[in-house]
Amino acid sequence: MRIAFLTAPEGVEQIELTDPWQAAKDAGHEPVLVSTKSGEIQAFNHLDKADTFPVDEVVGEASATSFGALVLPGGVANPDFLRMDEKAVSFVRDFFDQGRPVAAICHAPWTLVEADVVRGRVLTSWPSLRTDIRNAGGTWVDEQVKICDHGTNKLVTSRKPDDLKAFCDAFLHVFSEGAG
Repeated sequence: MRIAFLTAPEGVEQIELTDPWQAAKDAGHEPVLVSTKSGEIQAFNHLDKADTFPVDEVVGEASATSFGALVLPGGVANPDFLRMDEKAVSFVRDFFDQGRPVAAICHAPWTLVEADVVRGRVLTSWPSLRTDIRNAGGTWVDEQVKICDHGTNKLVTSRKPDDLKAFCDAFLHVFSEGAG
């Protein structure tokens, strides 16, 4: 399965990109880095610059129909940039409209809020997003990983880097169901 990993040109939390990416590769999937600009993205370890990664596809030219699923890594700045980019928001919304599974960790649900896809859904995130999620019509829970199927697709969410193992296990299980 081709899995889109959507990030802004800078601000993604590196481990929230690299751990799920490697888990997807190890499971036999094809991870594809999608961003709002071509070239490279700049990852971060919290507030410090980390590694750069080459962009495979630009969001304005990519289509949700060419992917089986979507992963949204976190980082504070990453989803804040993405939610200000209409093409990125539309790309995310298309996965929900098409019933394709989505996984989001940490601050990434900010992009889901902007795409107006959390209404009626149960999800978790970094705790500071709790009010945003509730105001957007979602139900926020403080759990290591939450799988929600109250909608057109399955949504997998986690709170923070410490939840990465559970997050990866959960989204790989959900994504494999969709591939069957």
